[in-house]
This record gives sequence, C-alpha cells and structure tokens, in this order.
Amino acid sequence: MDVPNRKINRLQNYNYSQNGAYFVTICTKDKQCIFGEVVPVGAGIDRPKMELSNIGKIVEGCINEVSKIYKNVNVDKFVIMPNHMHMIIEINGCGRSMPAPTVSSIICQLKSVSSKQAGIVIWQKGFYDHIIRNQNDYDSIWNYIDTNPDKWLEDEYYKV
Repeated sequence: MDVPNRKINRLQNYNYSQNGAYFVTICTKDKQCIFGEVVPVGAGIDRPKMELSNIGKIVEGCINEVSKIYKNVNVDKFVIMPNHMHMIIEINGCGRSMPAPTVSSIICQLKSVSSKQAGIVIWQKGFYDHIIRNQNDYDSIWNYIDTNPDKWLEDEYYKV
C-alpha cells in the first residue's frame, strides 16, 4: 500500500522559537464540527458568534493557559470555530533565561492537553502556520480572526 507523502508546511531552516508573531490554524479530526456552532444574526445579537460546546470550552480553557505555561508566549487573538481554530501566537523570549518554545511544541502541548481533557482525539495531525512579517500582515490576520464567525457559511471548512 502506498502511503501519501505529507507536504512539509514549515519554512525550512527557520527558527520557530525566535521572537515574532505566528498565525496558526488547526482543524479537528476529520473536520468534525465538535466545538460548537455559529449563532446567526437575528438571534438577539448584532453579528454571528460562536456558542461553544463542552469540548469547545475545554479548548478555550487550554488556549487561555498557554501564557501561564510558557511565560514568554502570548496568544494575542483567537477564534474557535465549529471544526477549526485560528490564533495569533506571539513569542517574546528576548532576555529570558529560559529558551523560548517552538510554535510546534506549543501546538503539540495544546492539542495533547485538550484531547486528554476531552477524553477523545479531537485534532487532525499537523497544523497550518504563517510567520507574520509586518504590522499590515498582523492587522489583516487579526481582522480575519475577528470576523471569522461572520463568514462561516462561506468558510472553506464549513460543513453542514
């Protein structure tokens, strides 16, 4: 049986523990909608928002713990969608005695702890990342995350 080659999606020879901001997207296993649902406009709110399931709340709690686990890491912005999540991770290890973790180690820890707390494997293998290169890039990604629930029906990960 031929096993498909996985695409390497990390920038070769780049130090993913260096100071900077990183945009990360992680999907659920088989893109199952297990994190909750987008509550549409007209349900007593101005714009659509995510109503998290118990598993979605576990993931949210784990995201909120990242900066407590890694003192030189901040999650600047995130959104949990029904079957994926987006976040901006900022690493600022400058002048610290402890070396900064890599983006991969942060994501591995987040996926492991949240799956363990949920009692099931909730994540796909791997994740997508983008190195944020400047303020315009950061602002564009921040806006994308902020408005993601508004565009759920057009989202590439949308499943009925």
